[in-house]
Amino acid sequence: MSIQDLCRRIQPVDATLRGKAQARLDRLTKPLGSLGRLEELAASYVAITGELKPNVPRGVVFTFAADHGVTLEGVSAYPREVTPQMVLNFLRGGAGVNVLAKHAGVDVRVVDIGVDYEFGAVPGLLARKVMKGTNNLAVESAMTRSQAEQAVMIGVELATEVVREGIGLIGTGEMGIGNTTSSAAITAAMTGRPVADVTGCGTGIDESSRRHKIAVIERALELHRPDMMDPLDVLRKVGGLEIAGLAGLILGAAAARVPVVLDGFIAGAAALIAVGLQPLCREYLIASHRSVEQGHRVVLDHLRLKPLLDLDLRLGEGTGACLGMDLVCAAIKIYTEMATFDEAGVSDKV
Repeated sequence: MSIQDLCRRIQPVDATLRGKAQARLDRLTKPLGSLGRLEELAASYVAITGELKPNVPRGVVFTFAADHGVTLEGVSAYPREVTPQMVLNFLRGGAGVNVLAKHAGVDVRVVDIGVDYEFGAVPGLLARKVMKGTNNLAVESAMTRSQAEQAVMIGVELATEVVREGIGLIGTGEMGIGNTTSSAAITAAMTGRPVADVTGCGTGIDESSRRHKIAVIERALELHRPDMMDPLDVLRKVGGLEIAGLAGLILGAAAARVPVVLDGFIAGAAALIAVGLQPLCREYLIASHRSVEQGHRVVLDHLRLKPLLDLDLRLGEGTGACLGMDLVCAAIKIYTEMATFDEAGVSDKV
């Protein structure tokens, strides 16, 4: 199946079911609308999945890992050796995403889609390496179109596999030194905003380094001139393998009518690619939080997504997605377990 075939399978969410879900929420023992965004989340989950009486779903966060050739330009505060080191940390359960996933009751699945390191047979690691990191986007295309499509389809396949397992909620995570540079380049290309407006400090660079990072991205965009009307062209020229994998994960989940809880800026860049390929994908997205990265605000505004949380997070990995998934499950419990006025024998509003 091609990416185009998959995009044609994605359908609008069921607005009729959203209305029925809201009607039940309005009858629960509370003032009308008093649980705010939790009510919106519950109605959205019903509309997306088509389940009027859903069970609390099993959730999985996918943390895609890949390296970036653009780190040769000195755009990150950390060396690229950190990428494989953090992958091993994820697998040992020692990272932030592991802690918050355990708190939320969801699984973490770590995917090597492009790390410049040979892990060998490591228990728990999903080996899906397309290439050992992208090329340096400042001097050549990050990857070929074929490699970009391959990475997208890996995300599609992983989403399809877990849905068959009975997973009903998917979270996005990533690890890759240098990936805020690729994400800023994608965001500028897909939204038309100036690079300076979408480029932050990533892992903690100072203002002088941020200006250098902006210059690198501007040079890359001038060199490659990615076509915003062709998201795969943007992806192959200035993207990352983990971003491609996440874009595919979104497409695969939407085709299966499973909601996707986005993490921060890098996941947002992946969402720009996915929604560019199939605009209906936007209806399947839940923004867990607003990142400190200034480009994330641009992404959320462009996608018309309202984040659930604003906690000054900028770690990535899927940490914010875990918190968002916890809120989605809380919303479903409100919708399914709370009594209506009639069930509880409580007098309704006069």
